[in-house]
Amino acid sequence: MKVYEKLLKIQVSKNSRLCVGLDPRIELLPKPFKKKLRDLLKFLEIIIEITHPFACAYKINFAFFEQYGSKGLRLIESIKKTIPNDIITIADVKRSDIGSTSQAYAKSIYSHFGFHSATLNPYLGIDSLLPFFEYEDRLNFVLICTSNPGSADFQKIKVGDLFFFEIVLDKLATFYPSENLGLVVGATNTKEFKIVREKCQSNFILAPGIGAQGGNLSEILVTNQNFPLLVNVSRDIIFAGSNEDFETQILNKTKYYFEQLKIVK
Repeated sequence: MKVYEKLLKIQVSKNSRLCVGLDPRIELLPKPFKKKLRDLLKFLEIIIEITHPFACAYKINFAFFEQYGSKGLRLIESIKKTIPNDIITIADVKRSDIGSTSQAYAKSIYSHFGFHSATLNPYLGIDSLLPFFEYEDRLNFVLICTSNPGSADFQKIKVGDLFFFEIVLDKLATFYPSENLGLVVGATNTKEFKIVREKCQSNFILAPGIGAQGGNLSEILVTNQNFPLLVNVSRDIIFAGSNEDFETQILNKTKYYFEQLKIVK
């Protein structure tokens, strides 16, 4: 079964569009933990134990692990083993490169680590993404209009009547089927989200930027209607509490977003 179909089925069975972002920061660990990697692993295991009944996906941001070198990569392997098989895993790596380099990146994410999906950067062109799309059962989330403040520097440059991100989107949509092409559109970009959704109604949109970045969840949900959507929440869930009651705080915040992101209301 392709990841696109699996994700749709998981969302229906759980009535959830919630993706929990695992962006761990040792300095933000709650008081019961020491600022060490082994405690970070314990913390993430607790996060998964609390949130997995409500989540349909986990997004693991490689940068927060790679900073610790080989120990961080082993931590990714350990964490991934604790994620239930009925939940989609997304490698947040924003990869792409030329030829054999991109092939090696794709092999790392899909063959070695065994992720269902990955985030990709389209700036190098179609050929830089192709090795990832050769894994025909996977779902690749390509950056279209991101949630960071500087996204407008390039993505929103006007070329004639179109924004640059629209040109990128139109090009991608002609090359790759919707069941393999996911789109990253920040929830901080509500107008741009509407443009993308109107152009591509069958594609999954991964919407980060909710919570700490101030994305407008209610407007995103109204615009999206019932089209394929995955909303990522990271810091607002995993660092919901900083004291001994952190588990309760995380559970409460997870339930809050779960209620907002139900498919049927």
